[in-house]
Amino acid sequence: MTQTVLTEEAAADPGPSSPPLPRAALWRRLRHDKAAATGLVIIAVMVLVAVFAPVLTALEGQDPTTQHSELVDSAVGTPLGAHGGISGSHWLGVEPQTGRDLFARLVYGARISLGIAFGATAIQVLIGVSIGIAAGLGGRLVDSALGRLTDLSLAFPYVLFAIGLMAIVPDSIPRPLVLAVVIALVAWGGTARLARGQTLSLKTRDYVAAAKLSGAPPLRVARREILPGLVTPVLTYAALLVPSNMIAEAGLSFLGVGIRPPTPSWGQMLSQGTTWFRPDVLYVLVPGGALFVTLLAFTLLADGVRRILDPKNTEVAP
Repeated sequence: MTQTVLTEEAAADPGPSSPPLPRAALWRRLRHDKAAATGLVIIAVMVLVAVFAPVLTALEGQDPTTQHSELVDSAVGTPLGAHGGISGSHWLGVEPQTGRDLFARLVYGARISLGIAFGATAIQVLIGVSIGIAAGLGGRLVDSALGRLTDLSLAFPYVLFAIGLMAIVPDSIPRPLVLAVVIALVAWGGTARLARGQTLSLKTRDYVAAAKLSGAPPLRVARREILPGLVTPVLTYAALLVPSNMIAEAGLSFLGVGIRPPTPSWGQMLSQGTTWFRPDVLYVLVPGGALFVTLLAFTLLADGVRRILDPKNTEVAP
């Protein structure tokens, strides 16, 4: 499991004093940015696949948990038929040993993998932005205390922590929810550091000073004056956090402490595909390919959003 490290260029603030782009202009720029538009289309397709997983599997006539022992060799567990058991009833074949439909597990796995990534990102942004703003607006003591807490979060052996915590969590608690919370709790430091840096820059603006002189309480200053200026860098960073969190989920599932069968996720499918007695490259390429394409799409979108929201960029159509 890895944390996203965002460079200063990728997190560059396009300028808090710049007026936000109108929605129509933002959409027009997005359509003209081919890389960002391509990433957005791929992400939309993956989200639609996840949302309509029951419809897609109903068209195939399968589900992700039913085992088809008659479709695998009883001696070695390999699928019967060519190419891993691909047929009109099983579009991507079946899993060795279990005979579960691979296509059904792939589309339902998109629900788990994307859901955990989006959930963890939302929690990370909430925690990181809150702590970052508090550190930036607080006094020297508050900033120092929250800064040390952020440094501890970044230096903490989060893989061991996540493995240990996932191993003792009761099975009665939904595993995807636990994974999202665990990933967020060990990886919010980068968001907090970004938010603090931007807050320190924004607090020197004249309109923030005017709000303080008018007697506005700190919470109001944070909500009305600071938070709008954080939208662009945090949005860009969040777009990169999603693929990072997908990798984290895949890594934990690969290590056996994430999603457990029969619930499918792309990481859990990769883990199983590499441990079968007679592994077939198809069972690694299918979930691995889906994961790679989705990660690439989010990376393209994040880089495109940064370019689009940067008023200094003259290469994007107005």
